[in-house]
Amino acid sequence: MRRVCFLLKVRQDRLAEYRRRHAEVWPDMLAALRDTGWHNYSLFLREDGLLVGYLETNDFQAALDGMARTEVNARWQAEMAPFFEDLDGRHPDEGMAPLTEVFHLD
Repeated sequence: MRRVCFLLKVRQDRLAEYRRRHAEVWPDMLAALRDTGWHNYSLFLREDGLLVGYLETNDFQAALDGMARTEVNARWQAEMAPFFEDLDGRHPDEGMAPLTEVFHLD
């Protein structure tokens, strides 16, 4: 299982709404994530808008590609895009650049 960590930046004026939306993630979105290989997925949000994502998956590119093929992901990404800074027209899932793991305590 590969561990993946990524960063995004939530707009300061959208933090409360971003939190609310993630307290109510659509059931079909949750099912799509599970079905496409996203495991142990967490999002952590700092008060300045820094968002840290973490997940475990067998193949990160396959997990991204699987989600890209779902209708629910297209709807979710379109609704979430306005919450983020510096996406340059991309959807949030296209802006996820995995960080390099430099240490892991097993």
